[in-house]
Amino acid sequence: MAILTIPRILRERLGEEGAEALVELLNILGRQEREHLIELVEERFVRRVREESVSLKGHISEVKSMLEEQTREVESKLGQQIAEVESKLEKRIVEVESKLEKQIAEVESKLEKQIAEVESKLGQRIAEVESKFEVRLAQLRADLIRWMFIFWAGQIGVLVALFALFFRMFQG
Repeated sequence: MAILTIPRILRERLGEEGAEALVELLNILGRQEREHLIELVEERFVRRVREESVSLKGHISEVKSMLEEQTREVESKLGQQIAEVESKLEKRIVEVESKLEKQIAEVESKLEKQIAEVESKLGQRIAEVESKFEVRLAQLRADLIRWMFIFWAGQIGVLVALFALFFRMFQG
């Protein structure tokens, strides 16, 4: 707050009490004027804030509408792009699946042919081995019978010799 100094001439005419009363009156008027000015500035500020608030709300509403529209457009475009990509991928999957099925059928046919060839070769080989085994078994059987005959013939010879020896001992 500024300090008022009353000029000397005015102080002399009003006197000390009058000068003090004048200072008090001017201070009161200054305070009232300041309070009035503050109220006026507050009212203008509030009105300006309201105006800006309304303007800002309108602008926000416009921006929101614009963003919502852009969002819908982007969603639509992305939906179309996704559908296109999905269609392309499905087509590609069908092509690859068909190609793989064809390759699998070819490999399966080759494997079946190879298996049939191996089965045929194994069948022939088994038949050959079986035939050789049967021949060898027949040879072993013949050898066994021959050896059995020789063994039993030898045994009979030994028994005959033992009986002959027994008979000679008891007879003579």
